[in-house]
Amino acid sequence: KGKSHKGKRRVYATDAEELKAQQNRDFPPSSDEDEEASGSSEEEGATKTKGVEGLIDIENPNRVQAKAKKADQLPAEAPKVELSRREKEEIKRQQDRIKYEKLRAEGKTDEARADLARLAIIRKEREAKAKEREVAKKAADDKKSGSTKPSGRTAAKK
Repeated sequence: KGKSHKGKRRVYATDAEELKAQQNRDFPPSSDEDEEASGSSEEEGATKTKGVEGLIDIENPNRVQAKAKKADQLPAEAPKVELSRREKEEIKRQQDRIKYEKLRAEGKTDEARADLARLAIIRKEREAKAKEREVAKKAADDKKSGSTKPSGRTAAKK
């Protein structure tokens, strides 16, 4: 009354001949097995399957089967290494900084123009101060030379 019928007809074969007969009964020989039996070792590597791939026929037109490539078929140049987003940004940042420094050295940026204008003003101020000092120094020299006349005492000492 609640007995299960699962596995009722299952028969476990222990003899090697019975196992082969059972396999032949379950899976009829295909053309792939005939080719393997003929001894073509090149196709043998290509037809080996993993897991249950050999048991289930898949008809997916989008499925791409990986083919083993020989060393002669590989491209001569090494594949280009793809940089991560951060690496690309870092390289771009460095290139932009170098370009900006070059433009600044040439005086083409707003900041460089402002710096040059500030430097020109400072230069003019320094030149004006230097002229004032020179004029003051000449005036002081004239005062010294004009006020220091040889007196009789200094001439008598000599």
